[in-house]
Amino acid sequence: MYLSIIIPAFNEERLIIRCLQSIATSLAAHSSHGFTSEIIVVDNNSTDNTANLARETGAHVVFEPINQIGRARNAGAAAATGDWLLFLDADSVLNPELFADIVRLMEEGNSVGCGSTICMHGLPWWATLTLQLWTSTSILFRLASGALIVCRHDAFRDVGGFNQTVYAAEEIGLSVALKQWGKPRGLHFVILRTHPLETSARKVVLYSPREIAGQILRVIFLPRQTLQDKKHLSVWYDGRR
Repeated sequence: MYLSIIIPAFNEERLIIRCLQSIATSLAAHSSHGFTSEIIVVDNNSTDNTANLARETGAHVVFEPINQIGRARNAGAAAATGDWLLFLDADSVLNPELFADIVRLMEEGNSVGCGSTICMHGLPWWATLTLQLWTSTSILFRLASGALIVCRHDAFRDVGGFNQTVYAAEEIGLSVALKQWGKPRGLHFVILRTHPLETSARKVVLYSPREIAGQILRVIFLPRQTLQDKKHLSVWYDGRR
């Protein structure tokens, strides 16, 4: 079994090393499983030292000039040679326990892929409530969060990868497509819950509750107009880090 770990990164010099170190720790903890792996960092037109820091750790760096998360993930997948693809956001930490759950899922062979519940530290009450609401939705409908999504490479290729007509929520579309691909083959798409993925709460620090609520409400009530134009998605694309 060959696993490709793909990390899209736009101006992530502050957090990319932490992310890559967590991957190295998780891989080392499961070296006895006999699978091989590669780490691909997609430099999504960064203006900081992200790409150089990734190269210094030994990661393979791919450049994607158009600043769009779906495009960056697809560029990483195009360079990947693994049987399985693991997409991880650069501001996240892959703990060995969650990685063990992912390895077990791949080895059992009953799934087309998976997502994971997530945790963020230091959230105010309103953000905790929002995260709880998303977690319940994710589990109920088996929809992956963008911070982590894992899938078979052949399934990813067959469904056409991430939708490049949208600038956010592309992981929702991929989750649905993977479930449809897996159903006639008796393969499930699951959300792992035992060991949540730790991801950054920086958006709560960098943006006001009003800005975040406005972004969420716009996506809910004007989804097509909002998701297809990154000018309406400042929380993701204005470059604040």
